[in-house]
Amino acid sequence: MHDLLPQLLSALVLGLLGGGHCLGMCGGLMGALTFAIPKEQRGRRLHLLMAYNAGRVFSYACAGLLTGMLGWAVANSPGAMLLRVIAGLLMITMGLYLAGWWSGLTRIEGLGRWIWRYLQPLASRLMPVSTMPRALLLGAVWGWLPCGLVYSTLLWSASQGNALHSGLLMLAFGIGTWPVLLATGLAAERITALLRRRSVRVAGALLVILFGLWTLPGPHQQWLMGHTPHTMNHGMGHTMTPQMNHADMAHE
Repeated sequence: MHDLLPQLLSALVLGLLGGGHCLGMCGGLMGALTFAIPKEQRGRRLHLLMAYNAGRVFSYACAGLLTGMLGWAVANSPGAMLLRVIAGLLMITMGLYLAGWWSGLTRIEGLGRWIWRYLQPLASRLMPVSTMPRALLLGAVWGWLPCGLVYSTLLWSASQGNALHSGLLMLAFGIGTWPVLLATGLAAERITALLRRRSVRVAGALLVILFGLWTLPGPHQQWLMGHTPHTMNHGMGHTMTPQMNHADMAHE
């Protein structure tokens, strides 16, 4: 569990600073959804926009749970080390994308286009949105829109080998995307401008890359955490020695 907090922070940063990509992929959709709200419901625009995004984030969390189950199966197999390597590399790749240094993640979006062909008719039938349940359902459908950033984060979350952790990571990622998309729907240009500043994006990208390096297995982890193997063992209250018997290990 001690590894979960930095992972959640990383997922939140990915969502928050992925705003530029979100504006390109979903900004137009958010605008369309906003204009599709009937005139008599315009006074409830904020509530309906919140419902859109709540449904979308719920879909992200569900997808995280489902793929996390598959990740758990791999994590309990000889491929566990490879899974961790993939997780670290994905984090580094997403950091490069957020900083604008490499945009290869967009190629992953083609993987989900066949899903959207089946869901798009359902989304069309839910518009225009006049009630909160309708907005929530439309947001849940919207959550499956093909997106390279979402898919990459989903693969990274699944590589944690824990379905619950994967779901929580996707939940944190989804919450991170709220400010920019909600601001787009409300025409809050100052917020979107802040999140798209080069300095803010690069700082967040470097943080994500650092988490990726920390995730990769290897002796560099001790250096990144400011520990050596000896001090880590000492900090844990014991040192592993060949003399430790099975009873001691079971007690630990």
